[in-house]
Amino acid sequence: MGVPAELAERMSMAEQHEYLRARFSRRTMIRGGAVTLGAVAGGVFVPGGIAQAAVPTQASTRTTPATESVNGALVSPFGRHLAFGNDPRTEVTVSWQVPTDVRKPFVRIGAHPWDLSHKIEAEVRSLYTPAGVGASGDHTQYYLHAKLTHLRPGRTYYYGVGHAGFDPAEAHLLGTLGTFTTAPDHKKPFTFTAFGDEGVGYHGLANNSLLLGQNPAFHLHAGDICYADPAGAGQTADAGFDSRTWDQFLAQTESVAKSVPWMPAYGNHDMEAWYSPNGYGGEDARWNLPDNGPDKKNLPGVYSFVYGNTAVISLDANDVSFEIPANLGISGGTQTKWLEAQLKKYRAAHDIDFVVVFFHHCAYCTSTAHSSEGGVRGEWVPLFEKYTVDLVINGHNHQYERTDVIKKNAVVKKLPIGGTAYPETEGVVYVTAGAAGRSLYAFSAPDSYEGHVADLDSVAAFVNTKDGKVNETVAWSRVRYLNYSFLRVDVQPASKGRTTTLTVRGIAETGAEIDRFTVARKAK
Repeated sequence: MGVPAELAERMSMAEQHEYLRARFSRRTMIRGGAVTLGAVAGGVFVPGGIAQAAVPTQASTRTTPATESVNGALVSPFGRHLAFGNDPRTEVTVSWQVPTDVRKPFVRIGAHPWDLSHKIEAEVRSLYTPAGVGASGDHTQYYLHAKLTHLRPGRTYYYGVGHAGFDPAEAHLLGTLGTFTTAPDHKKPFTFTAFGDEGVGYHGLANNSLLLGQNPAFHLHAGDICYADPAGAGQTADAGFDSRTWDQFLAQTESVAKSVPWMPAYGNHDMEAWYSPNGYGGEDARWNLPDNGPDKKNLPGVYSFVYGNTAVISLDANDVSFEIPANLGISGGTQTKWLEAQLKKYRAAHDIDFVVVFFHHCAYCTSTAHSSEGGVRGEWVPLFEKYTVDLVINGHNHQYERTDVIKKNAVVKKLPIGGTAYPETEGVVYVTAGAAGRSLYAFSAPDSYEGHVADLDSVAAFVNTKDGKVNETVAWSRVRYLNYSFLRVDVQPASKGRTTTLTVRGIAETGAEIDRFTVARKAK
């Protein structure tokens, strides 16, 4: 049930939203915490009415289809996923799902599995998808979130999620407990992992099984998370949308995300146009991310956090994408202004050495599918260079590719496998890590990776511009690997004035190393 294709082609996402909204009665609007068509968590959109503040709650009055009362003891939580709050040293959000409505959901937390005396009430965000929206049936999903604050830095906690009739502190349910560790309050070595474009399936599951073995402090997902919308144009005319794919995805990633904060950026397949004008109403129900970005309403996937000596910035490239323009210009320039302010702040901070930026659309890639995004190059690359960003991670193209050291769209220094980049004096390195699980794309040049090097200084590619695709021949494509993979990044702090390093490795689904390079700078 979407906007007719002939209309959708001429309408923005917001205009399509208004069209759809008029086709649904008030019964499908948000009330009492249900996020539905025409609604964004935090705001209510009523035909002919005024938007008014609303905080999702576990209200008893629901306008979604009625759910029969079920004994809570028979309902098991699933899909646990963690996220940092604004301060990873003291704030973590625990999120999960239940298959039906439950009473009095909560999180228990403690320093030991036998001491879960702290009990925190959870918030319910129910997401209703009417029959006829894509391939979805008449379907309500129940997402629960509990934000834990005033935690101690560098501390491992045990937690369990439950509701009336299901208490994880009971002996027979102790096997459902999870753990997490807050960020330290000082510089220390740590590892994080990253990839994009996972979806649901064997290869995503295989990559997840390797992630835990890296013992990451957190994981970055560079957009196109589960592919409930397989078309990915951000339009209500997109075919094949099925909200239930999220249930599968969160169950698939739970083995990692229940103990490792899973920090996503949003890609084009994450713009689910049926739920809100910006396409992120569904994401607002599923995730509880840091809220320190420039525009929580329109850009909920834009935020930053600091872990040890490393600042991480998540951006929404849908805002600057010429290739897929459903949300082009949605921030009105505020995201770029915020980005520069963040970069300036982090570069001036006395305890931050590295700045890592991740988002979906590629700044530099030679894939024959999407290749490079001119909007990113025009809006953000100059800022990456001005503030000497240490590493940029992208998805979008379903393969692994790593550039040389780049500045002003040219190679400053070749960076062979095993090489070292010095961003303070050279330039920026870009990695496309979009081979987490979805079907692979192709390169115009042969693979070149560790143990199978085939260096080329001339590779055919293109860049997406406001006037369409523009062909280019590039010299910066140094590593190419057309198979499933992810990134492992090891951060090694150092005392002031000495060299601190960020070692980046591409890891294949087989566990083999396909790439390795180091980013180095003087520690503050």
